[in-house]
Amino acid sequence: MMRRAPLTSLIQPGLIALILLAPTGCSQWMLRSKLDTQSLDEATLDEANLIGGYTHPYGLNYVQVDAVALVTGLDGTGSDPSPSPQRAALLNEMKRHKVPNPNAMLASESTALVTLRGFLRPGIRKGDKFDIQVRVPSRSDTTSLRNGWVLPAKLTEHALLGRQVRQGHTLAEAVGPVLVDPGAAEEEALANRGRILSGGIALRDRPMGLIVSHPSKSVRLSKEISSAINERFDTYQNGRKTGLANPKTDEFIELLLHPRYKDNVTRFVKVVRSIAIREDSEGRQKRQGRLAMQLMDPLTTANAALRLEALGGEQAVETLKQGSRSSDPEVRFYSAEALAYLDETAAVKPLADAAREEPAFRVHALAALSAMDDISAYEALRELLAVRSAETRYGAFRSLWSMNSGDPLVRGELLGEQFSYHVLDVEGPPMLHVTRSFRPEIVLFGVEQEFQLPMVVNGGKRIIVNGLTGNQVTVSRFSEGGETQKRVVSPDVDDVIRAIVELGGSYPDVVQALQQARADNALAVSLRVDALPETGRRFASREDRDSDSDEPIDPDDLGATPYRVATPVPDLFSRQKK
Repeated sequence: MMRRAPLTSLIQPGLIALILLAPTGCSQWMLRSKLDTQSLDEATLDEANLIGGYTHPYGLNYVQVDAVALVTGLDGTGSDPSPSPQRAALLNEMKRHKVPNPNAMLASESTALVTLRGFLRPGIRKGDKFDIQVRVPSRSDTTSLRNGWVLPAKLTEHALLGRQVRQGHTLAEAVGPVLVDPGAAEEEALANRGRILSGGIALRDRPMGLIVSHPSKSVRLSKEISSAINERFDTYQNGRKTGLANPKTDEFIELLLHPRYKDNVTRFVKVVRSIAIREDSEGRQKRQGRLAMQLMDPLTTANAALRLEALGGEQAVETLKQGSRSSDPEVRFYSAEALAYLDETAAVKPLADAAREEPAFRVHALAALSAMDDISAYEALRELLAVRSAETRYGAFRSLWSMNSGDPLVRGELLGEQFSYHVLDVEGPPMLHVTRSFRPEIVLFGVEQEFQLPMVVNGGKRIIVNGLTGNQVTVSRFSEGGETQKRVVSPDVDDVIRAIVELGGSYPDVVQALQQARADNALAVSLRVDALPETGRRFASREDRDSDSDEPIDPDDLGATPYRVATPVPDLFSRQKK
């Protein structure tokens, strides 16, 4: 929960006694302390009846998978790896696939041995994609992975048993072009690391569920818990309505993920564990009354909102609507967030305002809006595409894509069968956005963006973008022993990107050209890389703003602070593990 610093930390120790002796201050201090203690005590009254009191979650951790692989296509920056267990493992894999002359291939300066690492997120399903980290091992003579392509590799989980590292089952595969970290141009060491965006493919479903840990665990209790969950949540599988909980044994309940929480798995499990069991109508009514009071207290509002979301129903919705109209920003936000996951239109305005104006709430507000099946939420996100803040604009775009990836506004196209490409006809300052996580993607905010000529930039090792003369740009691809291919286009950013791809350029090639153009001051618009809304941003009060202006603070100018939002970070905006 977001809490302000304790008053005592802001007061000199010598003044505390004087403050406590002041009649008015003393009565207010004692009254607030009593209310706070009472609120916290009330918050624990329901624990014994909630599913969370009987269970703990299973499958919410990230599973690390690793592999040794071969990168090809390097422009003389590779090296012959020294003898090591990693080289031996790669040679065995190459021989197993009957690769001719494997030692000669390893010795080539166009190849390099690399290690791959990925993280299987909670709830991942077979066929889902995820990012792969690519790194050159220490003590290697390889100098850069730029322009590299990772050949297919199997990723497995490893465990330390005794004094030996044991390899588990193959859980994923990886293949694709290496995107070298954008900072590699400024820091040479970064050239030996990169990512394959969405280059990992899960080969198995990851089960998710609840472990019944109560001393009185039994088949009956497991069924009771499942029934309570299925009474609150259901979904459709193969056209048939089904519950989300399946009691496998007396101590394990398998959970299916409700579609509304597809980008917020942890929140879903928290809500499930906030459902009550063995509760009659009178007990439910009393608990709703207590939660209504707790919702209006900033100290307990986050917890109360989640439990009201778990309750569902008309009375819980009305209580949350009252909270969404509160003058307290925390009460207003947590109430609206819960309403969004209940798909109530009343959530839209307070969440859109929070996304636009309050950095601390932005990540959660955008994700909550994306979870809604509501035209008002869609329109609110669309309006945010034109604001000044880069992270808010791109956050709104990703939220719209998550809401409905087939929507014409954000659908875009798969350019060169490699990356998602989107040109948005929206207002606001022109901006170009590229990703280095989640999925390969380029988004142009605003049409008719142009390069500033003259310029010459590289798009990979064989593509040159030349705009030195006239008002045209020549994109050329050179090949060893072959004819040079050319495209003559306008300085329009869209035209140049398409020309690079038409000549066989990859996503990393396009990103390299854009980054070089920016470094050479040939790109007039703002180029942003992974401008994701950040968690832990400062909660901006009116006192933080210019007294002569009603304009919201630009969130990109605010740094991280100790404030934290109590509800889980949505998966939609979680930065993939480094």
